[in-house]
Amino acid sequence: MRSATALRHWSSRAALAVAAFVAVAAVALGLGAGDDHVASAGEQATPQHSHEALASAAIHTKAGHAFQDEMRKLWEDHVTWTRLAIVSFVDDLDDLDPTVARLIRNQSDIGNAIRPFYGKQAAARLTALLEGHINGAVELLTAAKAGDQAGVERESAEWYRNGNQIADFLSAANRDNWPRKTMRSMMKKHLDDTLLEATQRLQGDHVAEVRTYDHIHDHILKMADALSSGIIAQFPEKFE
Repeated sequence: MRSATALRHWSSRAALAVAAFVAVAAVALGLGAGDDHVASAGEQATPQHSHEALASAAIHTKAGHAFQDEMRKLWEDHVTWTRLAIVSFVDDLDDLDPTVARLIRNQSDIGNAIRPFYGKQAAARLTALLEGHINGAVELLTAAKAGDQAGVERESAEWYRNGNQIADFLSAANRDNWPRKTMRSMMKKHLDDTLLEATQRLQGDHVAEVRTYDHIHDHILKMADALSSGIIAQFPEKFE
């Protein structure tokens, strides 16, 4: 798998990787901030009143709670296996390949979770975008390790662009409940914090790294809840 092979290449010359990664963090965070899109008022539509009461009730059904738990687990898996991949890369552990494979599988799991609501093509598209999210991180850090500043800037911009594509895809599927601006903001924070976590691991700042992961975990639960509640609000009859 290309991702696992590229990750393995990062493990040499840790000092150079640390210096380059600090640089990429500054560049990528700056590019990410500049790439944000401010949605128009029309993009932030409120849910239809005819669905509000039904959707509110559906969230609190047994099926609604089960779906919320499922979505939370999928996104907790996402940040957990991302963290384990970072640790395996930095410490050059033998479990890197199976860890990355498990992380990639999680992207398919998330895509499959939306299939009953948005269809097979939408599930495949989301899976592809999420795999791009993982592969983009590989390319970004590979450029940083090589000291390729032009590559760093190019891959940073592409990584944040992919984050916006994920956010826009979700918003387009459920505009009433997932405004574009909100989805982009959530994805940007996820990317920013993940980049910070990896930087701190490379620097050996483990106290800060653990603290950042706690923030990542808290944020991903909020994001998962926003996604599950949005789907329940859009399809309340499926959760009665």
